[in-house]
Amino acid sequence: MSEIHRVCTRYHSAIELIGARWTGAILRALFTDQRRYAQIKAAIPGLSDTMLAERLRTLEADGLIERRVIPSSPVQVEYHLTTKGLELEPVLDAVLSWSHKWIPL
Repeated sequence: MSEIHRVCTRYHSAIELIGARWTGAILRALFTDQRRYAQIKAAIPGLSDTMLAERLRTLEADGLIERRVIPSSPVQVEYHLTTKGLELEPVLDAVLSWSHKWIPL
């Protein structure tokens, strides 16, 4: 009889984090230097303001991005990847490469 292997809880948490709807697309936009809310939204067709705001808050709470307020007139807000977020780039690049091979248009 084969041995049952439980899914690692860290792995499961990571997949749930990056696999949440719109999260991968938002991170991809940030990897391509889209820093402002409107730039991120314009880069992702179909993403609503409500969902973008929710996902940005989640990514910030999970330590993947940081929100920076730039004191100007008018005040500007930018989102930047943290070290933790930047380290996801090769992971998401691998998913991108896999998708080009296996996911039809």
